[in-house]
Amino acid sequence: MFSKKLHIILIVAVLMMFGCGKHQKLLKSSDNEAKYAAAIDYYETNDYYRALQLFQQLINFYQGTEKAEKMQFYYAYCYYHQQDYILASYYFKRFATNYPRSKYSEEAVYMNAYCYYLDSPPSSLDQTNTFTAITELQLFIDMYPNSERVEEATKLIDQLRAKLEKKDLDIANLYLKMRLYEAAITSYQNLLRDYPDTQYKEEILFNILKSNYYYAENSIRHKQTERFQSALDAYNEFIFQYPDSKHVKDAKNMRKAIIVYMPEAETLSN
Repeated sequence: MFSKKLHIILIVAVLMMFGCGKHQKLLKSSDNEAKYAAAIDYYETNDYYRALQLFQQLINFYQGTEKAEKMQFYYAYCYYHQQDYILASYYFKRFATNYPRSKYSEEAVYMNAYCYYLDSPPSSLDQTNTFTAITELQLFIDMYPNSERVEEATKLIDQLRAKLEKKDLDIANLYLKMRLYEAAITSYQNLLRDYPDTQYKEEILFNILKSNYYYAENSIRHKQTERFQSALDAYNEFIFQYPDSKHVKDAKNMRKAIIVYMPEAETLSN
């Protein structure tokens, strides 16, 4: 059994050495037609690294021909399949710019955007590529409104916007945790403005109440009345929107504390 396995390993090693030798000869060869045939064969058998090396040598030679168009399209896909999404997006966009009437142009525009989507980082990190992905996906939808890919592009935009929403929520929550109450209030209000259908609305409204309450509680005396009134307004909005929320008990306790400071507030809230 061991001898049989060793035999197989030796055969594979020999084939790999032969393949490497053949590839090195192609790289040094001046037979561009042989190189082109080999590059396409490498690509179609998923050997993107070797295909890329040959395409790099051939693209300028075949510039202006149908072969160059196909190679540049495959060239972008070589980077994509090797998970180098930044370079892939660059070459897909370059292809779409250079060959706007190509049968591959729609796919190239989409793949440019999709590569940015794939390179979008977790919500805790910088979201530059997320914003770019949304812009590029929307550009694709605007350019090809009847494409069968529009539905998928729209779903991707929704996913990316959800990631941005989560990042903004995390930032607002961090402000609240750090007791930067004014910044927290502004951040939560911006969330409601930017994402009116947010799934976190209950949490946001309750945290607006908390932020306003603690902001007032920690304010200097002559500013407390105005800020407790803002907290009371936030309480009324929260209770109106979510009368059965799990946070109702905490919200009512804050209201009681506000009334101790502002007895007249009892007639102004639920």
